[in-house]
Amino acid sequence: MAVVSTLSNHFKYQAMKGEIDFNSDTFKMILMNDSFTFDKDAHATYANVSGEELSNGNGYTTGGITLLSGELTEDDANDQGKMAWSHNPTWTASGGSIGPSGAAVIYDDDATDDTVVGCIDFGTDYTATEGLGIQVMSGELTLG
Repeated sequence: MAVVSTLSNHFKYQAMKGEIDFNSDTFKMILMNDSFTFDKDAHATYANVSGEELSNGNGYTTGGITLLSGELTEDDANDQGKMAWSHNPTWTASGGSIGPSGAAVIYDDDATDDTVVGCIDFGTDYTATEGLGIQVMSGELTLG
């Protein structure tokens, strides 16, 4: 399971204001280039990170993949709340390679300013060559 490594401070603020609706908002995941370093203070909106998103083409579409069927759960044993998406976003290379990418960013496409939720740091860079893909296994957001 891919866990959001770092939450943006703007997301925390927007969530506290009630601007993020986990039950009805559309969340998207984008892949970042290999030089991207997430900044929880400065990367508040999609506009702040879009310049370092992978380029459109070869099976990757800028703006990201919609995350489906989010499920909210309460985890009293670990004193956390969790949001888990039920599918594995996958980008399959066609006509060339996708990447390299070292991170994915999740953002709320329905928030007024396209609020960045946070970043999943892969810990290494991945490139998908023709016919192969980059897949993020079941994204999960944990608040605790």
